[in-house]
Amino acid sequence: MTTPRVFIARHGETEWSLNGRHTGTTDIPLTENGEKRIRATGKALVGNDRLIVPKQLAHIYVSPRKRAQRTFELLNLGIKDPLPWASHGAQPADEPATDDCRARIEVTPAIREWDYGDYEGITSPEIRDLREKKGLGRGWDIWRDGCEGGESPEDVTKRVDELISEIRSKFHTPVIGKPKGTVPCGDILIVAHGHILRAFAMRWVGKTLPEGPAFLLEAGGVGTLSYEHHNINEPAIFLGGAFIIG
Repeated sequence: MTTPRVFIARHGETEWSLNGRHTGTTDIPLTENGEKRIRATGKALVGNDRLIVPKQLAHIYVSPRKRAQRTFELLNLGIKDPLPWASHGAQPADEPATDDCRARIEVTPAIREWDYGDYEGITSPEIRDLREKKGLGRGWDIWRDGCEGGESPEDVTKRVDELISEIRSKFHTPVIGKPKGTVPCGDILIVAHGHILRAFAMRWVGKTLPEGPAFLLEAGGVGTLSYEHHNINEPAIFLGGAFIIG
């Protein structure tokens, strides 16, 4: 039975992700090491016998930020159509694992990073210092308190809920539970950012941001969301799967 998945990929390492500075609207590039690690991720996870099978992708969502777009480029999926942006660097030297990915790439602000507002470019300890000076206390939690001058948890929830609804109605409901081979697979790839993807994962399984579990997704990391029992009403987080033996 067909059970579609959503792969969530965080962009690779940047100078600001290295030192913990909150990077929302600021558009900064990957580090050299960040690019190397994303290339390695593509080689390990993309291919006909790997986690992400390009020909099974129905749609690809990418953030408007160049760090996410460069990450997508370096995953080397073998996309047939031209990229909807000017390339942010040299293309991978290796041939893609496949050349039969026909999924449409959509650049969408729906999956841009959390707008950190007044907290853009500063670290969590610096945010707590700032809030303490304003009489707000040091117990800041982005999932509960949001960001002054930026987005609240309610703002982010609305944004990711609309995208989840779109994915389920357009791509997953038509194929889930159908015999394999009779319908497209319906897998989705999202390339974006740390906080927004963790919020997406919480909302995928119906948790509010303040109550949701503390997920981690390191720079360049990839997570998987899907469903239990081939049922659109039983969304789940895919903690791990077995290796495929050819």
